[in-house]
Amino acid sequence: MTLILEKKPPLLSSQNAKRGASNKPIGHTSAVSNIRLLGKKVMKIREAEVDTSLAEWLRESEEVCQNCRPITPMICITQCRFWKLKNEFRKYHEKIANNGYFTTLLNSLKNKRRLEILNILSKQPFKLVRLQQKLTARGCYHSQGTIVKEYVEPLIEVGLVDENSGVYHATMFGCGINNLIKDFHKVERFLQPHSKCYEETVLLALLDGQKTYEELKLMIPTESLKRVMARLLKARLIVKNGGNNYIFYFKTKRDLRKESVSQTERRVYQNIPEEGMTAEKLADKANISLRRAYKYLRKLRGKKLVFKRKCPATYSLTTEGMQIAGLLDRIRALVAEFMEASVEITAKSLETVPLIPCWTLLKQK
Repeated sequence: MTLILEKKPPLLSSQNAKRGASNKPIGHTSAVSNIRLLGKKVMKIREAEVDTSLAEWLRESEEVCQNCRPITPMICITQCRFWKLKNEFRKYHEKIANNGYFTTLLNSLKNKRRLEILNILSKQPFKLVRLQQKLTARGCYHSQGTIVKEYVEPLIEVGLVDENSGVYHATMFGCGINNLIKDFHKVERFLQPHSKCYEETVLLALLDGQKTYEELKLMIPTESLKRVMARLLKARLIVKNGGNNYIFYFKTKRDLRKESVSQTERRVYQNIPEEGMTAEKLADKANISLRRAYKYLRKLRGKKLVFKRKCPATYSLTTEGMQIAGLLDRIRALVAEFMEASVEITAKSLETVPLIPCWTLLKQK
């Protein structure tokens, strides 16, 4: 893993230093045990082995920092792993402040080679020459210049990878994303690289339930929506329910008991739900042919017991679409968690992170 808590001698305060190296500093046992415990939690967060929140990690790291008494601030900068992780969050906060961050993040992931590099660096930091050798062993032959410019720099831009003294490593956020995207290479077959992520916006919106074309127009520019929907339909990630417009039949408020109706008319009427139903579904439910369903619906309409209305077609996710949308939603949730953590570390109000729908995150310009 990228994060390996190095075994270092306990840091002595100036008071404890005077006692000599042979004596243990005040609070030595509890401080070391706290650091070890926190280290294990950090490792588990990175490996996604337990459901430990970043908020819990932040609270416990603050407790360790409050009990720590380094001789000089430089010890924190050069030796403290927790200080380095907090610094990662500060850098990440600067990156997510840019408009369109989520779109940039998703586009950076829609590249098989970048996913290979992120997976390699999530396990262990490497210098460029060793990273090139690792890629070559996986059948990826690139010059060092291409590796840096085309693959590593886009990962650095979105905070998944960082570089220190010529050594590249996956950040804590990068390790979290790597655990989610093991099957993300499948997405590249369906979703456009270097896009405005309109397809992703639609998939995330449909994850909340089926939507009409008019509802989707509120999220995607009208001139782009038709093309986006055609791509998703062709990829079989979404399905269109009904025709361009299909007819629903509804009950009126007229009292059935005041009208003279046949037994079949009564059965058809009683099978119409409050939310309405198409003639095809009503025929199945009432156990009659479609032709007879239309016949009795016309009679019920003539007695003002039923009315019909054109309803727009709706779109919903297919099984494969649901899987991809779920993956996108988990990435969005992880981004939101790191956003909140970075805000807390930079001592800024959580109000600076807008609580907006996921598709709006994608539409930032």
